[in-house]
Amino acid sequence: MLQAQDFKTKQEVRWCPGCGNYAILSVMQKLLPKIGLPREKIVIVSGIGCSGRFPYYMNTYGFHTIHGRAPAIATGLKLARPDLSIWVVIGDGDGLSIGANHLYHAIRRNCDIKIILINNKIYGLTKGQFSPTSDKGLVTSTSPNGKKEDSANPITFALSAGGTFVARGIDNDTKNLEDILYTAAFHKGLAFVEILQDCHVFNPTAFDDIKNKRLREGNTVLLNHGKPLIFGKNFDKAVVLSDGKISIKNIHENNSVDLTNHDVSNEFYAYMLSRLSRPEFPLPIGIFRDVKKEIYDSPEIYFNSDSKKIINQAIATIVGRK
Repeated sequence: MLQAQDFKTKQEVRWCPGCGNYAILSVMQKLLPKIGLPREKIVIVSGIGCSGRFPYYMNTYGFHTIHGRAPAIATGLKLARPDLSIWVVIGDGDGLSIGANHLYHAIRRNCDIKIILINNKIYGLTKGQFSPTSDKGLVTSTSPNGKKEDSANPITFALSAGGTFVARGIDNDTKNLEDILYTAAFHKGLAFVEILQDCHVFNPTAFDDIKNKRLREGNTVLLNHGKPLIFGKNFDKAVVLSDGKISIKNIHENNSVDLTNHDVSNEFYAYMLSRLSRPEFPLPIGIFRDVKKEIYDSPEIYFNSDSKKIINQAIATIVGRK
């Protein structure tokens, strides 16, 4: 039986000290042995950015692609080789700026791949320019007077594309993150997981109020299907949906509060949750949506035998080079 150690390579892991990518990498190396596939049936596809190093550190097949195009390349690979488990690792700049078009259509098509978007709200590899998810007002080298526009919301983006599995995790909440990714691994269709991650060099305070374990209980709410959205240090508050609006209720002050149970099948409710943000509301963490839908993975529809042969020969040549 494979172990986490079997998914580690001899490559020196080269991220900045304290980078949240170390925790995410560790979670992935612990997770993949549990899905029951041999390493040669697993492919890590990455884009450009700090997250682009993932294929080098995973002892599987891997493909380090070009900026923003990882979802498109992963889609092509899945069509040619539907037997493979394909994981795409991209960043917020890579995925939601130059790659937003490719990401949107990959989600819309519901190809059976898994996409991890690591969101640190900054361009890290290119030294601290603001990204689509950077907070409004953030001062960077490309926004010396503060970023002027509102930030992109990856969860809302994925839901608007019709995502059948949409979730959010935190890099240092590794137990919950592994549970989310394990569920994503067995989802039939495209699974989109945003992971909030610190960039200690260029945006170190982006998630201070949720990364700190003492503050997390009051600033996040865990999403568990069929269970109420209760949070707070003493679990005395609840996120409640009533009359088409979401509000915060104090449970201890009003024992008659009609609690709302989380429902991963309700698309419009998931969208409303995706719009919650601090400080007015706690940030939802967990699985927003998990539904079944026809998947886009039948190569016979798109390729004849000759074209499939050519594609498979090309894949055999390039996939897995490190």
